[in-house]
Amino acid sequence: MKSALVHDWLVSIGGGEKVLQALSESFPSPIYTLVQNKKGIAGSFFENQEIITSFIQKLPFASTKYRNYLPFFPLAIEQFDLSSYDLILSSSHAVAKGILTHAEQLHICYCHTPMRYAWDLYHHYLQEMNLHKGIKGKIAKTVLHYLRQWDQNSASRVDAFIANSHYIAKRIKKTYGKEATVIYPPVDTLSFSLETKKEPFYLTASRMVPYKKIDLIVEAFASMPDKKLVVIGDGPEFSKIKSKAKKNIELLGYQPDAVLKQYLQKAKAFVFAAREDFGILPVEAQCSGTPVIAYGKGGVLETVIPHQTGLFFHEQTQESLYQAIQEFEKTELDPLVIRKNALRFSKERFTQEIQTYVKQKYEEFLQ
Repeated sequence: MKSALVHDWLVSIGGGEKVLQALSESFPSPIYTLVQNKKGIAGSFFENQEIITSFIQKLPFASTKYRNYLPFFPLAIEQFDLSSYDLILSSSHAVAKGILTHAEQLHICYCHTPMRYAWDLYHHYLQEMNLHKGIKGKIAKTVLHYLRQWDQNSASRVDAFIANSHYIAKRIKKTYGKEATVIYPPVDTLSFSLETKKEPFYLTASRMVPYKKIDLIVEAFASMPDKKLVVIGDGPEFSKIKSKAKKNIELLGYQPDAVLKQYLQKAKAFVFAAREDFGILPVEAQCSGTPVIAYGKGGVLETVIPHQTGLFFHEQTQESLYQAIQEFEKTELDPLVIRKNALRFSKERFTQEIQTYVKQKYEEFLQ
């Protein structure tokens, strides 16, 4: 069985890239991707892998400004010639699932999400990018309309979908009309140590982009001067968020994994305000015995057990988060129970499930 892996873009290491690494370890294969940033993946698993990029790689500033070439993504992904492979595994949150295959090839897509900015976050994206009016707005709407059509049509090229959560499985059904098997992403649970003695600070960590809602968390804690918040991460919204921080809020910017792990272990609780497809950081916090206070929508509903491993707030507002913090202050949660819950998302479990699933689908395909 000759296999190939397809990933949207390989410019940094995040949750999607951790899935790709686990897939690559289970099915060693060349990796096809629109564009790579060698600095962004330096020192990672991918540094020594065989990576084939598209024509977008040769365009100006593509390794960092790749999103500017969004209208060309469907064309670029279709130019890869994978006709000599028996099995195609795509890791897709944008266009990777749109690879062209023939009748004698099995294409399995691990779908992190249907394309957010073309579907669920369409209006939000236009507002945030100031593209809801004017000439640029009309062009953006036209491009996204085309992308929606292509995205829906290209779903028929996939023989089997895997979703990273039941939340995403529902979105796949809604968007593509396809059933998906749920295999939760791999979390490196063994690299996190249980810490039962917590320090008196709350923690949040994320890339600072609008939908992560770090500004909401900072604003809420700015109204609670007696409670300390530590914020790890950087991104386009860093300056905006920094301007809202008070003395009780410490912004550390980007920190390496080793530092992040230390804070995850020591924090009183991890605060999470995004509506995520799965959300690996809340699981990593629980691996450390740290409870999670999360917005009660999306994949986090499948990883956090209310009143056992954390608490939910039900509106993305300061008041709702404030009330959750007040409730948490009166609650005692067992770090051992919290860690035990997280261990069910281990990398070893993912490897076993994905290998079994792919083998079964391939055997069915050959019949």
